[in-house]
Amino acid sequence: MGLTLHYHPLASYCWKILIALYENDTPFEGHVVDLMDEAEAKTFRRYSPMGKMPALHDDTRGRTIIETSVIIEYLDRHYPGPTRFLPEDPEEALRVRFAERFFDFYVQDLMSKIVTDKIRPEGRNDHFGVEKARAELATAYDAVEARLPQGMWPEREDFTLADCAALPALFYAGKVQPFAETHPRLAAYYDRLAQRPSFKRVLEEAEPYFRLFPG
Repeated sequence: MGLTLHYHPLASYCWKILIALYENDTPFEGHVVDLMDEAEAKTFRRYSPMGKMPALHDDTRGRTIIETSVIIEYLDRHYPGPTRFLPEDPEEALRVRFAERFFDFYVQDLMSKIVTDKIRPEGRNDHFGVEKARAELATAYDAVEARLPQGMWPEREDFTLADCAALPALFYAGKVQPFAETHPRLAAYYDRLAQRPSFKRVLEEAEPYFRLFPG
């Protein structure tokens, strides 16, 4: 069977893995998970105990890998292709890992806070939390625009783990808190990445599900 990715086409963290798989044309079977189905959600927790997508099952090696950073490093190590997601140089690899973590924690997670608040039951919204998330997201945009902290931001043209994280994070963040008119360097970085065939394929596959995106 090889590799099976348990995912949802609308989920930003799942995009991160799909981009990596498509970059190298890595063969895999996709299984779309419906967490609203109680039985399916229970089955999925056998792969991911916290119920978080995606999860990659490697039938050949008899392993299931969760957490997107680990999944991409696993692919880079055991299923390498023309695109290598981590540089061999340790210092450069450290910079790439830092940028990847930055996009996950300070862009993607903050964006998710804003989005999920839109689907909370009436009267259960966290207005303070959303306001705080928007302020922190604005700070994150400023930091990327300035390439801070100095000496830790990778200045690379090749496609890396950090770019896999940046694409879905910035796509969705730009919907809830636009940056194109206020942060030109960040916008140019996103626009360059968005031309990649791997990302265009992810968007095409997600298009039928965009009606489910709140707002």
